[in-house]
Amino acid sequence: MHLPFLGHRHKKDGDAALPADPEGVAALLSECELLRSQADLAGVRLDDTPHSLTALDQLLPRWREDPEILPWLGNDAGLYLGTVVVRTVPGAAWEIRPDGEPVVRLANGREVEVVAAGREWAANGVPELSQWYAEVSET
Repeated sequence: MHLPFLGHRHKKDGDAALPADPEGVAALLSECELLRSQADLAGVRLDDTPHSLTALDQLLPRWREDPEILPWLGNDAGLYLGTVVVRTVPGAAWEIRPDGEPVVRLANGREVEVVAAGREWAANGVPELSQWYAEVSET
Protein backbone atom coordinates (compact mmCIF):
# COMPACT_ATOMS: atom_id res chain seq x y z
CA MET A 1 0.00 0.00 0.00
CA HIS A 2 1.73 3.13 -1.21
CA LEU A 3 0.71 6.35 0.56
CA PRO A 4 2.07 9.11 -1.68
CA PHE A 5 0.03 11.83 0.06
CA LEU A 6 2.23 11.41 3.13
CA GLY A 7 4.98 13.07 1.16
CA HIS A 8 8.64 12.27 0.89
CA ARG A 9 10.97 12.65 3.78
CA HIS A 10 14.69 12.21 3.59
CA LYS A 11 15.75 9.66 6.15
CA LYS A 12 18.84 10.22 8.27
CA ASP A 13 20.69 7.37 9.95
CA GLY A 14 18.59 6.05 12.81
CA ASP A 15 15.64 8.21 11.79
CA ALA A 16 12.36 6.35 11.27
CA ALA A 17 10.58 6.96 7.99
CA LEU A 18 7.45 8.20 9.76
CA PRO A 19 6.06 11.66 9.12
CA ALA A 20 6.11 14.24 11.91
CA ASP A 21 2.62 13.31 13.21
CA PRO A 22 2.74 9.60 14.16
CA GLU A 23 -0.63 9.80 15.95
CA GLY A 24 -2.26 11.25 12.85
CA VAL A 25 -0.75 8.55 10.66
CA ALA A 26 -1.88 5.86 13.13
CA ALA A 27 -5.40 7.28 13.08
CA LEU A 28 -5.42 7.32 9.28
CA LEU A 29 -4.12 3.75 9.03
CA SER A 30 -6.66 2.50 11.58
CA GLU A 31 -9.72 3.61 9.58
CA CYS A 32 -10.01 0.36 7.57
CA GLU A 33 -13.44 1.45 6.34
CA LEU A 34 -14.16 -1.49 4.01
CA LEU A 35 -13.15 -4.11 6.58
CA ARG A 36 -15.12 -2.38 9.31
CA SER A 37 -18.25 -2.21 7.12
CA GLN A 38 -17.95 -5.89 6.16
CA ALA A 39 -17.48 -6.86 9.81
CA ASP A 40 -20.42 -4.69 10.84
CA LEU A 41 -22.67 -6.39 8.29
CA ALA A 42 -21.68 -9.73 9.82
CA GLY A 43 -22.37 -8.46 13.35
CA VAL A 44 -18.71 -8.29 14.35
CA ARG A 45 -17.56 -5.23 16.27
CA LEU A 46 -13.96 -4.23 15.60
CA ASP A 47 -12.72 -2.71 18.84
CA ASP A 48 -8.98 -2.80 18.06
CA THR A 49 -8.33 -5.75 20.40
CA PRO A 50 -6.83 -9.19 19.77
CA HIS A 51 -10.27 -10.70 20.42
CA SER A 52 -11.63 -8.88 17.35
CA LEU A 53 -8.93 -10.53 15.20
CA THR A 54 -10.29 -13.92 16.27
CA ALA A 55 -13.80 -12.76 15.37
CA LEU A 56 -12.60 -11.70 11.91
CA ASP A 57 -11.02 -15.11 11.40
CA GLN A 58 -14.49 -16.64 11.89
CA LEU A 59 -16.22 -14.57 9.17
CA LEU A 60 -17.43 -16.28 6.02
CA PRO A 61 -15.09 -14.95 3.31
CA ARG A 62 -17.76 -13.66 0.91
CA TRP A 63 -15.31 -11.02 -0.34
CA ARG A 64 -13.36 -13.73 -2.18
CA GLU A 65 -16.19 -13.84 -4.72
CA ASP A 66 -15.50 -10.23 -5.73
CA PRO A 67 -12.08 -9.70 -7.33
CA GLU A 68 -12.48 -5.91 -7.04
CA ILE A 69 -13.07 -5.97 -3.28
CA LEU A 70 -10.52 -8.66 -2.40
CA PRO A 71 -7.30 -6.58 -2.63
CA TRP A 72 -8.85 -3.61 -0.80
CA LEU A 73 -10.20 -5.80 1.95
CA GLY A 74 -6.79 -7.45 2.24
CA ASN A 75 -5.13 -4.05 2.65
CA ASP A 76 -7.66 -3.10 5.31
CA ALA A 77 -7.18 -6.41 7.12
CA GLY A 78 -3.43 -5.82 7.23
CA LEU A 79 -3.84 -2.27 8.45
CA TYR A 80 -6.30 -3.46 11.09
CA LEU A 81 -3.85 -6.16 12.22
CA GLY A 82 -1.18 -3.47 12.46
CA THR A 83 -3.52 -1.22 14.41
CA VAL A 84 -4.20 -3.95 16.97
CA VAL A 85 -0.47 -4.68 17.29
CA VAL A 86 0.47 -1.01 17.69
CA ARG A 87 -2.24 -0.44 20.29
CA THR A 88 -1.60 -3.57 22.36
CA VAL A 89 2.04 -4.66 21.99
CA PRO A 90 4.45 -2.55 24.06
CA GLY A 91 6.98 -0.70 21.91
CA ALA A 92 5.25 -1.46 18.58
CA ALA A 93 4.87 1.51 16.22
CA TRP A 94 3.93 2.28 12.65
CA GLU A 95 6.71 3.06 10.23
CA ILE A 96 6.30 4.20 6.65
CA ARG A 97 8.99 2.88 4.37
CA PRO A 98 10.52 5.24 1.80
CA ASP A 99 8.40 3.50 -0.86
CA GLY A 100 5.24 4.42 1.10
CA GLU A 101 4.52 0.93 2.46
CA PRO A 102 3.29 0.97 6.07
CA VAL A 103 4.87 -1.64 8.35
CA VAL A 104 4.91 -2.22 12.08
CA ARG A 105 8.26 -1.97 13.85
CA LEU A 106 8.44 -3.96 17.09
CA ALA A 107 10.47 -2.93 20.13
CA ASN A 108 13.14 -5.51 19.23
CA GLY A 109 13.57 -3.86 15.80
CA ARG A 110 11.74 -6.54 13.83
CA GLU A 111 9.68 -5.16 10.96
CA VAL A 112 6.29 -6.82 10.33
CA GLU A 113 4.71 -6.51 6.89
CA VAL A 114 1.13 -6.41 8.09
CA VAL A 115 -0.40 -5.40 4.74
CA ALA A 116 1.07 -8.49 3.07
CA ALA A 117 -0.30 -10.59 5.94
CA GLY A 118 -3.74 -9.06 5.48
CA ARG A 119 -3.73 -9.73 1.76
CA GLU A 120 -2.77 -13.35 2.35
CA TRP A 121 -5.52 -13.72 4.96
CA ALA A 122 -8.16 -12.17 2.69
CA ALA A 123 -7.19 -14.36 -0.27
CA ASN A 124 -6.62 -17.67 1.53
CA GLY A 125 -7.68 -17.39 5.17
CA VAL A 126 -4.31 -18.56 6.38
CA PRO A 127 -2.42 -17.71 8.35
CA GLU A 128 -5.24 -16.35 10.47
CA LEU A 129 -4.98 -12.79 11.74
CA SER A 130 -5.11 -14.06 15.33
CA GLN A 131 -2.16 -16.37 14.59
CA TRP A 132 -0.16 -13.44 13.20
CA TYR A 133 -0.96 -11.44 16.30
CA ALA A 134 0.03 -14.28 18.64
CA GLU A 135 3.35 -14.72 16.86
CA VAL A 136 4.11 -10.99 16.79
CA SER A 137 3.08 -10.31 20.39
CA GLU A 138 5.38 -13.05 21.72
CA THR A 139 8.54 -11.50 20.28
